Amino acid sequence: MPLLLKKTTDQRIVHHGTWEQFKLIQKGFDRSPGVRLFYYDGMIEILMPGREHEVFASIIGYLVTTFLVEKGIFFQPTRAMTQEKSGVVSAQADESYCIGSVKPIPDLSIEVVFTSGGISKLERYKALGVSEVWFWEDGLLRLYHLRGNSYESVERSQLPGLSALDLDVLRRCILMAETDAGEAIRAFRQQIES
Repeated sequence: MPLLLKKTTDQRIVHHGTWEQFKLIQKGFDRSPGVRLFYYDGMIEILMPGREHEVFASIIGYLVTTFLVEKGIFFQPTRAMTQEKSGVVSAQADESYCIGSVKPIPDLSIEVVFTSGGISKLERYKALGVSEVWFWEDGLLRLYHLRGNSYESVERSQLPGLSALDLDVLRRCILMAETDAGEAIRAFRQQIES
């Protein structure tokens, strides 16, 4: 009998609170892998990503990493590491990268959005000084680049080397991975090599 996979959705809790309360909650979840915690402007968010969220985050991370490796671009993957400015903001992207050199705050943060938040999360990343934020939502990939004191929507990455990434190819391969990740990865590699 075939194994039936139950689709799981993200679980999200939002609570008003102080930085001090956030740090206590963060400490309480210290040994809870997979739980993501956020704080900005008096809002504490706890996210427990569902299966689909994690599948998309993994495949996007794998494809971006593949592109960086194949193109010989220096990078450091920082995954869902906590990005923090004490007393102001704390965030954990689904995937994140330092490009060109190692830095305390990654250059690129990638968010998979299933529940809510989307571009409202840009304020968090602006407070951190993240150069570029990508959102995957409803089969669309939207990019925002920090210019001065605000993010602007861009058609291509503005980060060194990533501007050569064909986002249409990336998007098609992400969608393809829903049914066959291996085939999506092979197609992506073939496209970036040609």
